[in-house]
Amino acid sequence: MQLQSTLTCPVCEHRSAETMPTDACQFFYDCTGCGTRLKPRAGDCCVFCSYGTVPCPPIQQNGKDACCS
Repeated sequence: MQLQSTLTCPVCEHRSAETMPTDACQFFYDCTGCGTRLKPRAGDCCVFCSYGTVPCPPIQQNGKDACCS
């Protein structure tokens, strides 16, 4: 399982390598480039699934149906 993912802000395109939590989905992320608060897109459980290079650990382990609530 990969725990590092690079988030790309859809507003300013700033990229930031982040370590994903293994015990919860991360719903918010504040871009370190422009300060925009990112939220998951419709149908995604967390910001890593929406804007990251690697999906969150629950999705990696169990597929899309494992989305956190």
